[in-house]
Amino acid sequence: MKKALITGITGQDGSYLAELLLEKGYEVHGIIRRASTFNTSRINHLYTDPHINGVRLFLHYGDIADSTNLIKLLYNLQPDEIYHLAAQSHVRVSFDIPEYTADVTALGTIRILEAIKEVGIKTKFYQASSSEMFGKVQSIPQSEVTPFYPRSPYAFSKVMAYWAAINYRESYKMFACNGILFNHESPRRGETFVTRKITRSVARIKAGMEKKLYLGNLDAKRDWGYAKEYVEAMWLMLQQEEPDDFVIATGKTYSVKDFLEAAFSYVDLDWGKFVEIDPKYLRPTEVDFLCGDATKAKKVLGWESKTSFVDLVKLMVDADIKELHAHK
Repeated sequence: MKKALITGITGQDGSYLAELLLEKGYEVHGIIRRASTFNTSRINHLYTDPHINGVRLFLHYGDIADSTNLIKLLYNLQPDEIYHLAAQSHVRVSFDIPEYTADVTALGTIRILEAIKEVGIKTKFYQASSSEMFGKVQSIPQSEVTPFYPRSPYAFSKVMAYWAAINYRESYKMFACNGILFNHESPRRGETFVTRKITRSVARIKAGMEKKLYLGNLDAKRDWGYAKEYVEAMWLMLQQEEPDDFVIATGKTYSVKDFLEAAFSYVDLDWGKFVEIDPKYLRPTEVDFLCGDATKAKKVLGWESKTSFVDLVKLMVDADIKELHAHK
């Protein structure tokens, strides 16, 4: 039985990845931070789902800012695979807390890589890299050879983590991969991210519980895919004979306005009557256009996106309407 360790297991990607690995017969371990309230809502079902054996899921208190804890954990667990998903992952917030973002998102990766080296385990390591690293894009579409031009503390922290993974791969012969994932969404997306903010408000406006939705830049264009499919690409990277870096994307780009149109029209509403711009949601430096080229992933991993943009939006709106009704 393979053993996997996931940082950020309570997040959107971590929860879908835990599901996938359990279904594949893994013993899954996750690191969670101690908090005064439970923050495991995305993975609670894994303990009760009759189709998933929850006794193979274990959670450990820890923090990627605590290198001693990481070394102890790796020494005790000896995982076959490590999926490093934990980060301060909100781009707009990273401008407000840049030092914390760099410490967690950049140095956190180095702490794990150092822990692997210190313990001496022959594990396979996945680093969650981001399309935000391309920032002010130097070519369209963006592939594994496109130069980075980060435009936020989150993005330049991810660039540092990306190169750290490559440096440890080349210096110490580690099996370390970077997955450069473009925007990926789902009903488990955090409520402060623009896509989930939109679909959640659509459900509440349709129910008469809200009247307005406040957003920032509506012209930003992104390559949006389905998170549940993207975690499969993470797993596939660690099943290869040699470590490498891959762009994971749909190859199609839509604006925030497009997302609004798809979400509101799905419930027969005109988004223009409900959406207002609030300057506090604007970034100091904007990323205007992202579109990924996942040709390499399709060729080497056999992976490609299956869920269309419109179907993804509908899936998220349906989930938020269902959740709203469940809590009435």
